[in-house]
Amino acid sequence: MDLFNKIQENAGPLGKYADVAEGYYIFPKLEGEIANRMIFNGKEVIVWSVNNYLGLANHPEVRAVDAMAAGDFGMAYPMGSRMMSGNTDSHCELEEALAKFVDKPAGLLVNFGYQAMSSCIDALLSRQDVVVYDSDCHACIVDGVRMHMGKRFVFDHNDMESLEKNLKRATNLVNKTGGGILVISEGVFGMRGEQGDLKGIIALKEKYGFRLLVDDAHGFGTLGTTGAGAGEEQGVQDQIDVYFSTFAKSMAGIGAFFAGEPEIMRFLKYNMRSQIFAKSLPMPFVIGGLKRLELLKTKPELKDNLWKIANALQSGLRERGFNLGQTTSCVTPVILQGTVGEATQMVNDLRNNFNIFCSIVVYPVIPKGMILLRLIPTAVHTMEDVTETLEAFTVVAEKLRKGIYNEEFKVARIA
Repeated sequence: MDLFNKIQENAGPLGKYADVAEGYYIFPKLEGEIANRMIFNGKEVIVWSVNNYLGLANHPEVRAVDAMAAGDFGMAYPMGSRMMSGNTDSHCELEEALAKFVDKPAGLLVNFGYQAMSSCIDALLSRQDVVVYDSDCHACIVDGVRMHMGKRFVFDHNDMESLEKNLKRATNLVNKTGGGILVISEGVFGMRGEQGDLKGIIALKEKYGFRLLVDDAHGFGTLGTTGAGAGEEQGVQDQIDVYFSTFAKSMAGIGAFFAGEPEIMRFLKYNMRSQIFAKSLPMPFVIGGLKRLELLKTKPELKDNLWKIANALQSGLRERGFNLGQTTSCVTPVILQGTVGEATQMVNDLRNNFNIFCSIVVYPVIPKGMILLRLIPTAVHTMEDVTETLEAFTVVAEKLRKGIYNEEFKVARIA
């Protein structure tokens, strides 16, 4: 059989919708400056789908530094991998500053979060080791675990009984292989907004002797007194062995970092294939990262305003009877019951008639019969944005309940 026959016959769980969904539901095009309101299909919409938590994407100080760094260095410098020819004082300065910010002794700056997380897991684990990870972990973690040549166990989301059951299985194995155990969780689970139960996980460390890796992409900059993340929020930052975050959320940039003990950072520095064999982070992203981190530290009003908006949005939705699940972060999931067809008609209504743009999640990402609308509040949203959104959601939820979207979908299919 020709290799590409299966591609033509099976486009995949998302690709099968490409002909009808691409450009609107999938791969939509938002235009204009990154802000609370942007242009979609020629109309201004309130945007709840951009991970610009602290509003730094178009902060004037950030824009000025980004432009200056691009002018001074261009986008090519430094060339080559960081190990071979791409290291600079600025790269070292940024990773040291990031580590200090999250209260760790050492850091490691990396170019892209997704590849770095997968590569980190691959580097830390040998065939003799066992990895135990939360069932809701991000795809970058799942892909890293898939590369592991030894045993892997998944525990039910935030379920400490399930974790301990799998830790017992892992302990039995490593007692035979002589390996170790790595537990992986997230500071904030980005789809539904719950914080990982880091305190619960850490309570089991002494008994089972594992190490803990935490992906805190959505917690960094948004949680904790200083913004150091979910570990600081829960009072367990010192017990996280390897801390990770990307710049793509609160920092509104490109890049990522790890932080932990110096010997672990040194090991990753010399063994993560995605960094050894990839180009170093270009200088404008490094200089821009230093400015963004400075603003995280010196402008607490950014985080304060983020939470003002998030609290108003979440409390308003709950008061109107919406199910937000167990979110304990700024991530705001609105969980509804309905079919994929109803979901598409509802999102059409929100975007075309109410000028509200938010992300839609349906089967196979979540169970059949469930619709999840995910809203990401930011520091640049306004109370007016919140009020308009609450009014719109109240209307569309009632139309969903009455079956109006189901009838519209039937008509659309016939047409």
